[in-house]
Amino acid sequence: MADKKEHKIVSADTGEETSVEAVEAANKEAKEHKIKEAAPVGNATAYRAGAIGLWVLAIVFEVLAILTLLGKLNVRFLPTLWGLIIFIVLDLACVIIGSQLWKKANHIKPASEKNKVLFWLWNNMGVIVACVAFFPLIILILTNKEIDKKTKVIAVIVAIIALLIGGAASFDYNPVSQEQLIAAEEALGDENVYWTQFGGVYHTHEDCYHLNRTDTLITGTVEQAVAKNKTRLCKNCANLDGITGVVTDDAAVVDSQE
Repeated sequence: MADKKEHKIVSADTGEETSVEAVEAANKEAKEHKIKEAAPVGNATAYRAGAIGLWVLAIVFEVLAILTLLGKLNVRFLPTLWGLIIFIVLDLACVIIGSQLWKKANHIKPASEKNKVLFWLWNNMGVIVACVAFFPLIILILTNKEIDKKTKVIAVIVAIIALLIGGAASFDYNPVSQEQLIAAEEALGDENVYWTQFGGVYHTHEDCYHLNRTDTLITGTVEQAVAKNKTRLCKNCANLDGITGVVTDDAAVVDSQE
């Protein structure tokens, strides 16, 4: 067998020769972070009330759009098509903002996942509201024989796009359950965790190598992290601490230390 060849290491940044030891030392060097305290988690009931109020308003805008379509409501200086588009856009805005408030409430006070169907429905009420806020209007536009073809086509396209945008924005891609939050709080106790502005992961170690590219970290309790939509523990941090039974950033529950 041929002898192992000794490599010359050249830095891509400087073009100068370096050593394996220097590269490893640079990789291990933790970035100095600016640490910010997390804001209070807020009141879930208030967020839910706001969401429901906006969703009711969305249905009101849908009714106004239907009345415009049927000729029962005439918006001064605006043709029927523009009246429809305005009400559809207002409907969409209320659906989306309401859904964001609902999802925030669900992360502050999560639902139990003992019943998977109810858990999904509760976390995705915004999707259901989006369907209610646009499906009847779309059907009425399609079946209305009194409006011209151009108005019908444009109004249907706008309403379908609004439905798709509203549904996508209302879906909770990162739900958390009551059981997951309790497990994380029991595993970490009063220990503060760290997270970045983006992403859905929190960390127990400020010097975790996943954070080396981040200048500013936010620190707070697990409850505060989850309220900010950081619902999964970094797997590297979980392994370092020997934490088990908590959902990690690979969407799995850590059963044992690797």
